[in-house]
Amino acid sequence: MKRIFLSCALLLAAWAVSGAEVSKSTMLYAVKGDATLYLDRYTAVQPTHEKRPCLLFLFGGGFTHGNRDSEKYTGFFNYMAGRGVDVVSIDYRLGLRDASPADLASQELFARKLVSAIRMAVDDLYSATAFILNRAEAWGIDPERIITCGSSAGAITVLQGEYALCNGDPNARILPDGFRYAGVISLAGAIFQLGEEPVWNRKPAPLLLFHGNADSNVPYDAVRVPGAGFFGSKYIAGQLEELQSPFVFYSVEGAAHEIAEEPLNDNRNEICSFLRNLVYDRKPLMIETEVEVIGRSEANTSFTLEDYIRSNFSGN
Repeated sequence: MKRIFLSCALLLAAWAVSGAEVSKSTMLYAVKGDATLYLDRYTAVQPTHEKRPCLLFLFGGGFTHGNRDSEKYTGFFNYMAGRGVDVVSIDYRLGLRDASPADLASQELFARKLVSAIRMAVDDLYSATAFILNRAEAWGIDPERIITCGSSAGAITVLQGEYALCNGDPNARILPDGFRYAGVISLAGAIFQLGEEPVWNRKPAPLLLFHGNADSNVPYDAVRVPGAGFFGSKYIAGQLEELQSPFVFYSVEGAAHEIAEEPLNDNRNEICSFLRNLVYDRKPLMIETEVEVIGRSEANTSFTLEDYIRSNFSGN
């Protein structure tokens, strides 16, 4: 395995299709109880004849709010679709939307509520994946090149979904035997685990991890509470290094939770390079990029689960 360290470097990627006109279509992909779940598909109006990769996106919002078609994401969707990557942005159930003061009364109680919300979101991720796979041929999508991507709570979901898939989660039975995501892109995400620290039963798909080390919404490293732990991008990158599993870790010194969105505009070259090199060409690379902004004031880099509760439920 080749390991590369980069400091403030850009990996530029050539792209096959440039600036094509993009169409958007909306459809229902699942009904679960009272929840009707829709997805938006972005695709080039005149796509290539080759089967295309598909980027499956989950929005952020702390499992309390958010929209699949928010303006802060759609520019990125159109950019990627115009360059030959279909984008599917989905609804998912928000398991903390109705969290009560009792749910927030202690870290232990909240940890169990958070686990339930994440599992619900992962279940919806798998349902959307199955929906896409069932239509892959009609849509011209390569079923072996489905990449998940998420922001904040969406990033937690795609990381947790990959972790669960690697560890034989029964909910993944909705997917075909042997199915693997081709890659995972996480913008300020983490894995939440009850009990012991996460252990990968098999190597995950190539991961692209963006995170600021002063994030007070989702932990940059590992945070432990009695009976549970929140394991952020730095911790996951360390695990991947030990596993000799391909990844890119893009760390921003002093940055907070803005890294859940900024890379969709500011780091498109890095995203395209990751897709080309680690996903499509399957290069065995481990890349760590450390960025420091000159003149940025020193930020608090500590994190507790109470920070997560305070950041996402300050109005409760």
